[in-house]
Amino acid sequence: MKTSLVLLTVFIVVLLSISLVLANPALLPKHPGYPIGKAVDPVSGQSLANDPGQTNATGENSLAQAAAFDDVHVRQSLSSNQSDQRLLEKPGAGLLPKVQGPNIKIDPPVKEGMKVNASPQ
Repeated sequence: MKTSLVLLTVFIVVLLSISLVLANPALLPKHPGYPIGKAVDPVSGQSLANDPGQTNATGENSLAQAAAFDDVHVRQSLSSNQSDQRLLEKPGAGLLPKVQGPNIKIDPPVKEGMKVNASPQ
């Protein structure tokens, strides 16, 4: 049992190392922001990137992709309210709007007031 576990572990390690050795970095996808461009340290003059031939991620393409990343989630899609289809005019706050259809008039609850004497007898 112990021997088979050791052999299985060695087999897995050998397969992993062979897959790493045979991997072709040229087949990996290129994207615009991977390493920095030709940036140089101002003090020592050494390159600040592992691959100084690539450009950085400040290109127009990367900015456009970053701006459009969450558009689907944050875009407003306002649906029209069915009761707003009848509106002709919205006069403002505190006033009823003018609508199509019957002209409904709301009467005030009190038509005239009564005077009450302050000193009842």
